[in-house]
This record gives sequence, structure tokens and C-alpha cells, in this order.
Amino acid sequence: MSDSATLTMPLRDRPHLPLAPEDFGLEFRVVTRGGTRRGIRLERAFWISLKQMAESRKCTIGMLIDEIAENQLDKKNLTSAIRVACIRALADENLTLRRLASIKTINAILVACPSPAFALASSKKILTFNAPFQQLVKRQLPIGPNDDARQDLRLALDLNVTDIFARLDANGESPVASGFVIGAGDRRYRGQLNAVRAPVVEPELLMAFVFSG
Repeated sequence: MSDSATLTMPLRDRPHLPLAPEDFGLEFRVVTRGGTRRGIRLERAFWISLKQMAESRKCTIGMLIDEIAENQLDKKNLTSAIRVACIRALADENLTLRRLASIKTINAILVACPSPAFALASSKKILTFNAPFQQLVKRQLPIGPNDDARQDLRLALDLNVTDIFARLDANGESPVASGFVIGAGDRRYRGQLNAVRAPVVEPELLMAFVFSG
């Protein structure tokens, strides 16, 4: 047994993403649309953002810049309007993704699962679990009427959590099987589970689905 976890929720600091030096470099491009040529100088990061926005809207960068130019308040500062449009688009996309990729979504997936399942953080803390998992614990480790409040419930995996994430990365996110043990006091229960990466960015989570005991 190489990895263990407690059924408590951790507090994690969110790391800051690094910035690539080349993203700050200014690039001058000529954008042509409807016979209108515009010479625009922007940081490379904003050109990348414009390309992604255009691809998602199935249009050209020229069409996108036309739309931004038509709606800008300060007609003399198109580059500023483009930067603001990129930031707003990224903020809107980030908000949408956070709503989809959230602990609430993970909870919904676990609740919909008929088999015992739980979400495990890379810090080896169980963040949430479904009713079948709770029932499994109560059935296999009966500890009296106050079992919900008991603090000595432990879970251990045969595989290290870091190794499971590495295997998921190497195997194209195919589920990784591992044995596990849950225990309380002097009682133990051994079973098998499949682990997959939870669809969230932060914190890094595994979703574990119990399939045998």
C-alpha cells in the first residue's frame, strides 16, 4: 500500500501561470478586409487570441477586426479596442469553462453514478463522494450511530496518486485500475477501483469508481 488519504477537504493555493517572454513581443501585420487594409501592431499573445476567436466563430481575423472596429468607442485607437475585445472574450470563455469544470459538475457526475465513487485530490484528500460510497463504508465498516462524525476513517491506494496521474497522461486518459483499502479503527475493507482525471483545471482531481470488493 503506497498512498493514503483522509476524508477531509483541503485548502489549496492556486498557482500563477507562467508568462512566456515571446508573448510580449510586438508583431506588425497588415489585415485586409473588404478592400480596407489596416496595419496593426499587437503583442503576439493578442494575435494568438484573435486567431482562436476567429476559429471559434468560423470567420477570418479580418472579419473579426472589422466587427471590433465597428463597435469601438474610440475610433482612433483600434489596437486598444482589440486588446479589450480579446480580454473580454477570454474572460467570458473562462467563466463558461469554470461553470462546466467545477466541483459542482463533479458532484453531479458522482451523484448520477449508481456505484460507489469519490473525488480524490492530488494532495490525497477526498473532496466529495456519492451516497453509494457512503453506504459501502457504513456496510463494510459499521461503527455505530455516530459514524458520520467519526474522524479516523482512512483510505489508501495501492498506486501512488502521482503515478496514477502519470499513467493517465501516458495512456491517453484511459482509466487506471488500482486496489484500495478503507479502514476505521481496527477494521479494514479492500476493493478495486478505476480512476480517471476529473474534468477540472484546479484543483487537480481524480474520480474513482469502485467496481469490486
